[in-house]
Amino acid sequence: MTSWLLGLLILLTHVLGALSAVQALLSARTSQGAIAWIISLVAMPYLAVPAFWVFGRPRFYGYVSARGERDTVLRRVLARYRDRMAPYLAHAGPADVRAVEKLAMMPLTSGNRAELLVDGRATFDSLFAGIDAAEDYILVQFFIIRDDALGRRLRDGLEAAAARGVWVRLLYDEIGCHALPEGYLRTLRDAGVAVSAFHSSRGLRHRFQLNFRNHRKILVVDGREGWVGGHNVGVEYLGDDPRHGHWRDTHLKLTGPSVLGLQEAFWEDWHWATGEVIRLDWSPVVTCETCQNVVIVPSGPADPLETASLLVQHVIHSARERLWITSPYFVPDRSVQDALRLAAMRGVDVRIMMPERPDHLLVFLSAFSFLPDMLRAGVKVYRYQPGFLHQKVILIDDEAACVGTVNLDNRSFRLNFEITAFVPDRRFAGEVRVMLERDFGACRRVTLEEITRRPLWRKLMSRAAYLFAPVQ
Repeated sequence: MTSWLLGLLILLTHVLGALSAVQALLSARTSQGAIAWIISLVAMPYLAVPAFWVFGRPRFYGYVSARGERDTVLRRVLARYRDRMAPYLAHAGPADVRAVEKLAMMPLTSGNRAELLVDGRATFDSLFAGIDAAEDYILVQFFIIRDDALGRRLRDGLEAAAARGVWVRLLYDEIGCHALPEGYLRTLRDAGVAVSAFHSSRGLRHRFQLNFRNHRKILVVDGREGWVGGHNVGVEYLGDDPRHGHWRDTHLKLTGPSVLGLQEAFWEDWHWATGEVIRLDWSPVVTCETCQNVVIVPSGPADPLETASLLVQHVIHSARERLWITSPYFVPDRSVQDALRLAAMRGVDVRIMMPERPDHLLVFLSAFSFLPDMLRAGVKVYRYQPGFLHQKVILIDDEAACVGTVNLDNRSFRLNFEITAFVPDRRFAGEVRVMLERDFGACRRVTLEEITRRPLWRKLMSRAAYLFAPVQ
């Protein structure tokens, strides 16, 4: 009987391997990936089948299907909201901005104010001032929230807002917040704050979707003010963690119609997580005197296109004089690497700023496998010295800049829900340029010699680490 059951289990495992191989053939992003999965699933189904269903799924199928199911509800609300946006649409944008609009599936709006917030003190002073001033509702979403001094300050601010009658919703990623105690969340719920995990693995069919993350960092107050950028909630983001030291990051405060783009992204995520269609204020408000155009670009594994990757490729191809990129995790795919090399070869000042100190060892090692080719093409690579670099900023010529949550790696391009503010404004680009010039002054430039003279064992480690880039 035991041998019969064992034989049946072996048969079922091989059948699952074959069925999974068919799924890999139909859904893999690249031919190389399809071949690798198919061989593994057929030859080693005992190991490959569970790995495929955790790491091999290219799209967030539950969110995709839910998006279709809720179209009749959410899209009717959005249709009314978009009608109200008509006076604030920036119709005169050049072709490169229109491409961003199509990727974002959101409009470029006028009447905005984009304020750079450099590092944690400025960011969290601004965030908490917004929370304290809220009158109607607060929408909060972070990838990581810690139960430390900064996390408790956030909790206390949300509790105080709820106590004065403000309607509060908090959304967090269950993987990013795996260490957040239940007591922290229970205290918020007891105070009247509605709290939910993003639930990437919600439902039996999606139980193994553990490789997807909601990496967005969003705060919206009353539909009038919004914040987006690189900061999560933890004392290390203030530079108070001795392991990391100084933490270099950038956030953005927005006012004006673009805030409704942040609100829409939260709204859709909240509906996936809870099934609730929350009622919000969708009336655009303009309060600035010197206004800017902004388009909000949400991206994620439920999109019909690889939005984040295409956005990055688009801005690289758009650059004519200057392309400065900062990313803590720099492991771009081949198409982005090629675009960066081509930009440098046509005379664009292409600079990449990365941390000197590794935060994730595999990501850090992976970069060494392709940096020599980029340096030979004329791409300039810099390592930030004073502490850990975490900002995600792109400067395109003196014309536009992006600030958001997207890293230049496969996870941000294809596995994470991310969000970016694209600001095609010369004044704002000038502010970003001044900020980045200061940062480059705190960097050392990487040379081709230092990479090529590394011992063979380190080169082998880098190549091996790069093999794991699709799941890092």
